[in-house]
Amino acid sequence: MTTQDAPRSPSIATRERRSTALTPSGETPYLVVEDLSVQFPTSDGVVSAVNGLSYAVPLRRTLAIVGESGSGKSVSSMAVMGLHDPKRTRITGSIRLGGDELVGLPEAELMKVRGDAMAMVFQDPQSSLHPLYTVGAQISEAYRVHHKVSKDVAKKRALEMLDLVGIPNPLRRYKQYPHEFSGGMRQRAMIAMGLVNDPKLVIADEPTTALDVTVQAQILDLLNTLQKEFGSAIVLITHDLGVVAEMADDVLVMYAGRCVEYGTAEDVLARPRMPYTWGLLESIPTVSAANERLRPIKGLPPSLLALPDGCSFNPRCPYQERVKGERCTTDLPDLLPVDGAGAHTSRCHLHDKASIYEAEVAPRLG
Repeated sequence: MTTQDAPRSPSIATRERRSTALTPSGETPYLVVEDLSVQFPTSDGVVSAVNGLSYAVPLRRTLAIVGESGSGKSVSSMAVMGLHDPKRTRITGSIRLGGDELVGLPEAELMKVRGDAMAMVFQDPQSSLHPLYTVGAQISEAYRVHHKVSKDVAKKRALEMLDLVGIPNPLRRYKQYPHEFSGGMRQRAMIAMGLVNDPKLVIADEPTTALDVTVQAQILDLLNTLQKEFGSAIVLITHDLGVVAEMADDVLVMYAGRCVEYGTAEDVLARPRMPYTWGLLESIPTVSAANERLRPIKGLPPSLLALPDGCSFNPRCPYQERVKGERCTTDLPDLLPVDGAGAHTSRCHLHDKASIYEAEVAPRLG
């Protein structure tokens, strides 16, 4: 989808509805991101943070977006939320929420959607919660922004949410400040604030990164439980494939601002077809290989100011010599269906990806 296809009116109520894309599962999506690009002009050049990204998420389903730091995961999701400064950012493509176009929507209308129809749970609740206001007051205010209700009604709703996310003694906790909460409790409070308006889309940006393993499991269980209750679509941003295996229905792997593999969690984790995905999987410690050294991906991600020609992964890929000619360094691979059919796609010039994975990679993964 190009920017020429953009609706004529900026009003979310009158914008034209576009054709509905399908998710890897074949279900009708609630969120559709199509050909999204995000660029940041700087004095050193243009930073191409996201390049032609497309995906779709239906209600009651979780899409995990995975990749190393700097791959474009958070930048793309902040674009969905409309959190980039339009004066410093170039955004093209399409973002449709429930059929309504968000790209180009005036800030005043975006604010009506943000926090109501969609919400974001950030990585660091310590910096996301205001230190000078009580936790309860912040959750109440998030509710009152979108509902014309009294302070008492908003307080009742905030107490319900604190109880729902498993915070003990909600009335006492309502009156406390963020520094009086533990890390896990602050994250629960952020989830309560994000879900206080029953949003249909929740974006969780590394929601368990700063938490210990036990609390991580509790937060993931909480998100699963709340998704079932609210029927929301979840976009989970993470670099932890263990979290992906626990939570995701669908997986999108990003590298250097592009999607390099996309499909159901079962397809991507059990039958990956892109060398970068293989590298991510081989970087995870396993019980079966407890005495073996990890196999990290060699080298560093490329600068987004100057992406390499051809496949962006080619400087780090150990398989490029198996591709005839120099296509890996000259031609950007298309995102094509794996094995010629189905919703599982990958971006790679290798013709024998399946046999290479089965013969060489899978045995190393145990």
